[in-house]
Amino acid sequence: MTRSLKLAVIAGEVSGDLLGGDLVAALRRQGKNEISLVGVGGEALQAEGLVSLFDYSELSIMGFSQVVAKLPKLMRLIRQTAAAIVAARPDMLVIIDSPDFTHRVARLVRKELPDLPVVNYVCPSVWAWKEERAPRMRSYVDHVLAVLPFEPSVMARLQGPPTTYVGHRLSSDPDVSAVRSAQLAKAAPPLGSGTRRTCLLLPGSRAGEISRLLPAFGEAVAELSNGEVPFDFRLPTVPRQSELVRRIIADWPVKPAVTVEASEKWKAFQAADVAIAASGTVLLELGLARVPVVSCYKLDWIAKLMTRKIKTWTAALPNLIADYPVIPEYLNEVVRPGSLARWAVRLSHDTVQRQAMLEGFDLVLSRMREERSPGDKAADVVIDVLKQKKPGLI
Repeated sequence: MTRSLKLAVIAGEVSGDLLGGDLVAALRRQGKNEISLVGVGGEALQAEGLVSLFDYSELSIMGFSQVVAKLPKLMRLIRQTAAAIVAARPDMLVIIDSPDFTHRVARLVRKELPDLPVVNYVCPSVWAWKEERAPRMRSYVDHVLAVLPFEPSVMARLQGPPTTYVGHRLSSDPDVSAVRSAQLAKAAPPLGSGTRRTCLLLPGSRAGEISRLLPAFGEAVAELSNGEVPFDFRLPTVPRQSELVRRIIADWPVKPAVTVEASEKWKAFQAADVAIAASGTVLLELGLARVPVVSCYKLDWIAKLMTRKIKTWTAALPNLIADYPVIPEYLNEVVRPGSLARWAVRLSHDTVQRQAMLEGFDLVLSRMREERSPGDKAADVVIDVLKQKKPGLI
């Protein structure tokens, strides 16, 4: 047994914390070193022994406007975190997602510890905007662990750091797999059958996006309720937004069944025939679970000013992975209730639109699947980087 491995880890949100906990657990299974942790994280990393420098929920920011609003506090936490990691003198720094925070910390740490290996778990969306970030990352990141299969080729084209696709946790998530099995066992009826359909409403998990999207969803619900196809509506949300959701739907003539528990969310996914959803990771969940969906989003006014900088042709991850338009998308003023309602009817029945979308979802799953788990593949890369940068440590 060589000496203990001191690993600095920074995860800025729940998804990153889960990835970090999975990575550390995989490294422990390797059994080559005892591992001690320093950094920032939540329950998953704390279960692996991390004492977080602060409550990582303070980093729950998304989008330009939120970053600007929290900038003074963000800069203070960046400096404090970098100083703590430099003082700890770890053997490696792993930064996970949340680039507005984690990359700034990594740059400060690299200045003070130029020989410290740095691995970035979850590739920044350089394929969407600010492509110039990719080559800049070479100065403070040694390797990127990508969770989307097209990202290594993008990073190579943009001359970013070496990048390895390690897989995405959703492609093997047991809840997603259970929904997929249930959906495969169902047969959609033909149009005109009069069979009752179930529509999921997924307006997002942040207050701003819910407030901007849910009124349009309500108008789509009203249109569907007055149509020839009978629909039930379910709206899974997160506990912290349940009061806002219930307030917005209070005057809807037809109200969806609102649930907040994770187990109820997956039950709703299994029962669903179609979904109307905010653009985001949920589209990948729905795609891998084989639930047809129409996507939409409304940006706040500051984010709208930045749209000219966006380079990607789509915001839907399944579309990017398949490399063609699998999911229809509506943005800002083009979010029309009539369009959402008509897609819900077409996609909830045995139509060419539904068949084409499910074929696309199957392609997405085939491109994302890996024989080994993301944690194990990520651990392999971490160990390889350590062997290259710190021979004899492992």
